[in-house]
Amino acid sequence: MTGPVIVTDRLVLRVPSDRDIAPGCAFWASERSHMMGGPWTEAKCREEFQGLWDQWAKHGFSLFTVTLKGSDQGIGGIGPFFPDSHPEPELGWSLWSAEHEGKGLAFEAASAARDWFFANTAFDSAVSYTDPDNHRSHRLCERMGAVVDLEAPYPYEDGPVVIYRHRRPA
Repeated sequence: MTGPVIVTDRLVLRVPSDRDIAPGCAFWASERSHMMGGPWTEAKCREEFQGLWDQWAKHGFSLFTVTLKGSDQGIGGIGPFFPDSHPEPELGWSLWSAEHEGKGLAFEAASAARDWFFANTAFDSAVSYTDPDNHRSHRLCERMGAVVDLEAPYPYEDGPVVIYRHRRPA
C-alpha cells in the first residue's frame, strides 16, 4: 500500500508494510508492550496490522511505521489511528526497541504525525489513551501540548486510564 511519507530531521514515517510485521510483532509479544494492551500473540499482532491497513483505506490515515533516515527498517509505530471501536481518533506511539528510547525520536515522530493529521483531515482534536503508570507517555503528551481530558469517552472495558487531548493548532 502506498501513502504519504513524512520526513523529519532524523526520521521517515511511512505507511506500514509486510516487512514491518516481524519487528512490530516482536515488540507486541514482549513485556515492553504491557502498558499498551500487550503482550499479544502473533495472530493478534497480524490482525492489528491488518486493521491499520484497513484504516488507511477507510480514513486515509492510521499509524505510520517510523524508520531512521537512511534505513527502511521499522523502529516503531506512531501517529493517528481510528479503529471502529474508538469514539474518536487516537494519537499513539510505540518504539519497538529500548535502544531507540530516550533520544527524542517519539516526540519528533509524534509531533510530525500530529501536524500531518491536522493538516490533512477535518478533525479538530485527537486523544491519547495512556496507562496511569506510563509516565513517559504522560510527559510526551504534555511536551506536545496535550492536556488531560476528564470528559473524553474511553472505548475499552478495562481501565483505569489517563486521557490526553491534542488540539488542532489555531
